[in-house]
Amino acid sequence: MTDRHAAYLVILEEDIREDDAEEGVLNAIRMLRGVASVQPVTASPGAEMVGRMRADQQWREALLGLVRNGRPVRSVPEGGEQQS
Repeated sequence: MTDRHAAYLVILEEDIREDDAEEGVLNAIRMLRGVASVQPVTASPGAEMVGRMRADQQWREALLGLVRNGRPVRSVPEGGEQQS
């Protein structure tokens, strides 16, 4: 028997304005079949997990670019060391 999913956490690549989110992103998610509720998470200095997820994504993209093209596709996240 497989596990059942109760919710999903989606991390945005970058913060977006509340009015832009309401017009597009939130309404689009609400239209998905089976969605009972959509609640935005306001950006705050304490949102460490969001920052870590974005930094991880940037590192993955840079590494893939290095493997595929011989150079990173995106810049290294702030605080990270860039190899020369």
